[in-house]
Amino acid sequence: MPRGRFITFEGGEGAGKSTQAQRLGVWLKARNIDVLLTREPGGSPGAEAIRQLLVTGDAGRWNALTETLLHFAARNDHVLRTIEPALADRHWVICDRFVDSTVAYQGYGLGVDRAFIAMLEKSVLGGLRPDLTLFLDLPVETGLARAASRRGGEDRYETMDIAFHERLRHGFHEIAARDPARCVLIDATEDVDAVQRQVIGAVVSRLLAPAR
Repeated sequence: MPRGRFITFEGGEGAGKSTQAQRLGVWLKARNIDVLLTREPGGSPGAEAIRQLLVTGDAGRWNALTETLLHFAARNDHVLRTIEPALADRHWVICDRFVDSTVAYQGYGLGVDRAFIAMLEKSVLGGLRPDLTLFLDLPVETGLARAASRRGGEDRYETMDIAFHERLRHGFHEIAARDPARCVLIDATEDVDAVQRQVIGAVVSRLLAPAR
């Protein structure tokens, strides 16, 4: 039976993922495509409860391993209760962050063994993979400045040092380079409308263009 499409947005702090995910949802709905917008950590009642443990409080609230396990606990609930049912119902699912963020933040950023993260990914996700991942990329200082201007309490990762954010940006670049069939790098230094044009162009060419 046909399933919906699964699109994820990734990137560092202040990259504009939430804005572009919402704009893409509106654009797809205008073309009569059923869309579910969701996010990580979160996206289901259980995962939203875990989210508060991860995105608030001091930067050193958890050690890196505990943090990784919390992300995958939230992801397991999110996939089972939200993502898989929506895809089975032929909805297009747009998710603000997914497993690539754990690889970048906890793996590259905090030094958790990436082979261990891959093992958790296989156990929790099985064969579930995004059809398209859009990496919104911009310099770390620019992203943090944007994030600081809208700070609203969920700023635990934003308070981590510049070196951490540089490592995770490097991680996102490596992830995208390893999987070009799934991943597209988007220049997020441009204005919101220009970034949206890049996003829509990627979605059209990768998911909506007629097969030849």
